[in-house]
Amino acid sequence: MPGGWTTQRWTEVFTAQAGMFRAAVGKADPAAKVPSCPGWTFTDLTLHVGRFLETSLEYLRTGSRVQLRLPSPPADVVPLEYLDAQLAKAAELLPSTPGNRAAWTFSPSAPDLAWVWHRRIAHELDLRRWDAQAALRELVVGDADFAVDGIDEALTTLLAAKYATDVPPTTKGTALVQLTDVPEAWVVTFAPGVVPEVRAAWPGEETDLQVTGEAQLVHYGLWGRLPLKHTGDEQVWYALKLD
Repeated sequence: MPGGWTTQRWTEVFTAQAGMFRAAVGKADPAAKVPSCPGWTFTDLTLHVGRFLETSLEYLRTGSRVQLRLPSPPADVVPLEYLDAQLAKAAELLPSTPGNRAAWTFSPSAPDLAWVWHRRIAHELDLRRWDAQAALRELVVGDADFAVDGIDEALTTLLAAKYATDVPPTTKGTALVQLTDVPEAWVVTFAPGVVPEVRAAWPGEETDLQVTGEAQLVHYGLWGRLPLKHTGDEQVWYALKLD
């Protein structure tokens, strides 16, 4: 597992993020807009997280080694009740599922092991907690170590998933993602028609695009939640972003 993270640590983070998310959506006006998710209300955000958990947890519950044909989203649900049911299911499945259990995963660059889902679920709840708290102007500062793990997931796993399922990239070039508060740095290489290649940066390496900042800023910046300092090739920048 990457960076010394374990399923227990991701589960602990999930528990904390889920609690904050539930508190935020529980106090918000369901019809209020969520500025970081254009077109969404708090009802949409609540239903999204419930549905995300419902579909993701099926791979932990079943251990399916192939992509499942999942049922349609439920109709006429009470959003908070639906969310609570999925949070309860996650609280049961995440700590009881070994990280090395076989399970289909969503990215060609990730192993088909359950810990990939533990990681994705923890980070999705963190991102949606950020969306909810930002809309309420009650943001809680996160942890730099978890942000580093989120950046690593974004670059090594989610970019590959994006370009494996969407239109293949046409951009050619390299991007350096350099953190300023911790020593981690990555180089992402884009080439037409293939998923990006990601590795640790070499000292003094030159690239077409340079992205720098503290771990928290870079993490949320890659998702378009915060402005992110970057210089160099704008086409590579657009290819690097996840939003």
